[in-house]
Amino acid sequence: MQVFRDWTDLPAAARGAVLAIGNFDGVHLGHCAVIEEAARRAAELGAPHAVLTFEPHPRKVFRPDLPPFRLTPFPAKARLIEALGVEILFALRFDLEFARKTPEAFAREVLAEGLGARHVLAGYNFVFGHGRAGTPARLVELGRAMGFGVTIVPPVTRADGQVISATAVREHLQRGAPRAAASLLGRPWEIEGPVEEGDRRGRAIGFPTANVALGEHFRPATGVYAVEVEGLGPGVANFGHRPTVGGSDLRFEVHLLDFSGDLYGKTLRVALIEYLRGERKFDSLASLKAQIAEDARQAREALAQR
Repeated sequence: MQVFRDWTDLPAAARGAVLAIGNFDGVHLGHCAVIEEAARRAAELGAPHAVLTFEPHPRKVFRPDLPPFRLTPFPAKARLIEALGVEILFALRFDLEFARKTPEAFAREVLAEGLGARHVLAGYNFVFGHGRAGTPARLVELGRAMGFGVTIVPPVTRADGQVISATAVREHLQRGAPRAAASLLGRPWEIEGPVEEGDRRGRAIGFPTANVALGEHFRPATGVYAVEVEGLGPGVANFGHRPTVGGSDLRFEVHLLDFSGDLYGKTLRVALIEYLRGERKFDSLASLKAQIAEDARQAREALAQR
């Protein structure tokens, strides 16, 4: 998959694509429906299959004071998009100057003149342009005027009628329901980050942990999770403040059940599979050690039943 960070001076082969457009944070099943419909339309037209998204996420630009909220930081988002067979990813740099473009300027300068879009697909709730003034209906009108087709993809719902959205995924994660979040994503939700130096207390009590940097990931419910670590197997993870040892900052610490070795500096992809319990303070390290052993047993059981 080719990745472009600008819409100007593109090679001829990158122009004239069928574009799925959106933020696509989470690349959930609703997003997949838009991208897969773009693939079908691209095949019909004999055009490149592309995705247009924005980095950083516009919310980061407009509200930098808000807590981290990304379900899929850019490396993860790009990997998931590529796995859907996308040939070209336009990850346009989003800043306040870009945000001042009117819907008309965005459609003309970026979609029509810059990318030479053949056809554009967007979700039912896609908005664009200064002040979020561009609606799906307006995109259809602008496409008709500027020479590119537009398809608006309706919402995707679960069997129970719930509309699949990034907001719903965050709500499930915030209440400690990773399986429910996975049902909207089509896969378990992952935290991906480098292993940082910790205080090595886990090693001292016989349960060494990898302290995975959270970066801009959304913060799920604090507590203990059964997890799967890409390439390294099952594990049990604690996300929280570590009250038993007087911790204060939030950490995501992973104990691998079938691995021993040095992981410092390596990047781990940790999939949250099952929420085991909430975080709590123990009266001694011995009590904590006994509980971690029980957590590990429950994690193995949960993962075996997956």
